[in-house]
Amino acid sequence: MELQNARVIVTGGASGIGAACVTRFRAAGARVGVLDRDEAPDADVAARADVADEVAVVAAVAEIVARLGGLDVAVLCAGVGGSAALVDMSTAEWDRVMNVNLRGAFVTLRECACAMKSNGGESNGGESRGGAIVAVTSISGFLAERSMAHYAASKAGLAQLVRSAARELGERNIRVNAVAPGTTDTPMFARTDRLAGYREQVTSRTALGRVGTAADVAQAIVAVSTLDWVTGQIIAADGGLSLHSPIDPREVSPRSPESL
Repeated sequence: MELQNARVIVTGGASGIGAACVTRFRAAGARVGVLDRDEAPDADVAARADVADEVAVVAAVAEIVARLGGLDVAVLCAGVGGSAALVDMSTAEWDRVMNVNLRGAFVTLRECACAMKSNGGESNGGESRGGAIVAVTSISGFLAERSMAHYAASKAGLAQLVRSAARELGERNIRVNAVAPGTTDTPMFARTDRLAGYREQVTSRTALGRVGTAADVAQAIVAVSTLDWVTGQIIAADGGLSLHSPIDPREVSPRSPESL
């Protein structure tokens, strides 16, 4: 897919990874609409909505698509975090995270897929124009972290939604993939700065030796959106953090384990 003149929606595009996606898509020549609770001054088109509100999402997607004249790419980036032990977690807290990260992503994906189905014209190969949807999951969706069960479950569910959607929407020439960030320097991650040594520990366990940036993850998201023969994939953009193994012998000794 060529991004010059492409029509793009980014949810959660007012800050963090979403805002970085807006910058990169526009630099590639796309026109970008943002769906967010906050203002998005860098977007070509913006609609204020909370992805947990189905009625608002349906209206906002319709508005953005109408103003862009169609839809080629959707990035589902809106998300929230949270921390609570399972035995202390309220149902309201569970629902808060699920309603944004999973239910909200489902509603947005559905509306964007319907808009892509209605795209006029055909591609150069004679197929339906279709489009690309990229969801932002997390490596937390395939790791087990304490006090983050609702967040991890929402991201694991989103990954499976992506796979199922890829199977269903392929016949419409709509590709659906996900990018799974690791620790990324965003406002959400900044909350961990109150945990002494946390950032340093994460850095030491990341193969590329640093915390990721929103621009790093946006680069992966934009790249995946252009891959015409890739669908149903969850691609980790985490600098190798998810490669860390606590049972690696070299965690104990930096010497080679050849003598074991």
